[in-house]
Amino acid sequence: MVKQTIQIFARVKPTVRKQQQGIYSIDEDEKLIPSLEIILPRDLTDGFVNNKRESYKFNVLAGYNGTIFAYGQTGSGKTFTITGGAERYSDRGIIPRTLSYIFEQLQKDSSKIYTTHISYLEIYNECGYDLLDPRHEASSLEDLPKVTILEDPDQNIHLKNLSLHQATTEEEALNLLFLGDTNRMIAETPMNQASTRSHCIFTIHLSSKEPGSATVRHAKLHLVDLAGSERVAKTGVGGLLLTEAKYINLSLHYLEQLCVYKCCDSNVKDGNYLQII
Repeated sequence: MVKQTIQIFARVKPTVRKQQQGIYSIDEDEKLIPSLEIILPRDLTDGFVNNKRESYKFNVLAGYNGTIFAYGQTGSGKTFTITGGAERYSDRGIIPRTLSYIFEQLQKDSSKIYTTHISYLEIYNECGYDLLDPRHEASSLEDLPKVTILEDPDQNIHLKNLSLHQATTEEEALNLLFLGDTNRMIAETPMNQASTRSHCIFTIHLSSKEPGSATVRHAKLHLVDLAGSERVAKTGVGGLLLTEAKYINLSLHYLEQLCVYKCCDSNVKDGNYLQII
C-alpha cells in the first residue's frame, strides 16, 4: 500500500466564546471560483526570517481531492451535521449544502465541460457495502457483495463492487443521498435512539475538461459520517450491539493514530468535531 502521511488542514469544534481570529475563511470573489482558505501562522521558533507558506486555498472544482468528516461520541450530532435534518430546509447538512454549491458553480462556469458521479460506501463491522446497490431492499446485508480494496501496479487504489452513478442535476444527486441513507445500519442504543452503526462515505467525483482538449482533470470530495464512539463498560450493551461497538471503537482508534492525535492536544472524545483533510 502507498505510505503517505495524512495532512489535516482544519479542525472545527463549536465553542462557547468566539475566537478572536479564525484559522479559515471563504473567498467568494465573483471573478474567481469560491475557495476555502486555510491560514497556518508561522512558528516563531523557526526564527524571524521565515519564508514558510501561511495561506492555502482549496477547491474541488480546481482539481483538489479532499475529505471532510465529523468525529465524536455517539449522540453528539455527527449525522445531523453531515446529512442534516428532514423537517426544515434550514437544517440541511454539509452534504446537501455541498451539492447545492457545486451544481450552482457548474452552471456558472461555461468554460469547461463537467461530469459528476456519486458513490456511497458503508463500512459495517469492518466490511464495505455499496449503499446504492439496488439489491439492498430485497437482500440482507450479508448477501450483498462486499466492497474490497484493490491496488494496481501503479499503486492506485480501486474499490471493487462500489458503483458510480452519474448525477446531472442537484436533484439527482440528492435522490442518491436519500436512497443511500435509507439503506444505512441504524439501531437503538442506551445512549442514542437512532445510532448509526457504520461509517459512511459519500463521495462526489468531478471530472472537467476544456472544449477541444484531451486533458481531463479528476477530483474527489469525500464527505464522511463516522459512527460514534461508545464506552461499552458504561452502556452495558451486549450481543450484536456489543460486536458493532467493538468494531466502531477499534476503527476510530486507528483513525486517531493516523491523524487526530498528531494535530491536537485536547481530548478528541469530548463533543463533535468537523475535520478537513
